[in-house]
Amino acid sequence: MLYVLVGWGLVIIKMKSKTVNSNYDSVSQNYSDDDKQAKIIISRFKEGDNKAFTELVKRYHNQVASLAYKMVNDYDEAADIVQDVFVKMSKNIWLFDEKKKFYTWLYRITVNASIDYIRKHNRHRHESLEEVYNYNDEDQAGPDDLYHRWQISDYIKKATASLNDKQRSAFMLRDVEGCKIGDVANIMNMPEATVRWYLHKARTIIRKELSRKCPHLLMLFGFI
Repeated sequence: MLYVLVGWGLVIIKMKSKTVNSNYDSVSQNYSDDDKQAKIIISRFKEGDNKAFTELVKRYHNQVASLAYKMVNDYDEAADIVQDVFVKMSKNIWLFDEKKKFYTWLYRITVNASIDYIRKHNRHRHESLEEVYNYNDEDQAGPDDLYHRWQISDYIKKATASLNDKQRSAFMLRDVEGCKIGDVANIMNMPEATVRWYLHKARTIIRKELSRKCPHLLMLFGFI
């Protein structure tokens, strides 16, 4: 996952493009290496190694759970979605085209399952106040700094609640998960230009919400 202040949307405020691109490149390389290992496990499963599927679930459980949670902002709901995702994966893994990227295939299942869940349980999703900042940064930041970062992260999480399904998906996949635009387009099954439009709308909404609710915090961190 991207460094949290990028991952939760401060990429949309003011950051040096070189830094942002470097983060995306690093994440993309990790996905590429991971994809090779996933396809090896899938091949083993298709050849009759039943333990391989369990290995695949363990390997991707945290990624699926993380994305599901970011889509619905509720741990219990995310757990239900995770179960649904892996049931669907077990039924359809035989149809997976190994010439394509596994994580985009799995992410599409996760995004669609999350959207279906939201629509099925058409109700207000309560917002978790769990801290979402990166604990690896504690050594470089004092208590006040960490608290302010948590405040910004919480505002961003709440702002995403006002996004529609496509805006939310584009924002989460691109700015939080760090997927390339081309991969986001494959996951969302739409042209790259359309993805960029939804991403632009999502960033605009979140930027406006942050500027309205916490301009002092953005100024404190030098993002405006």
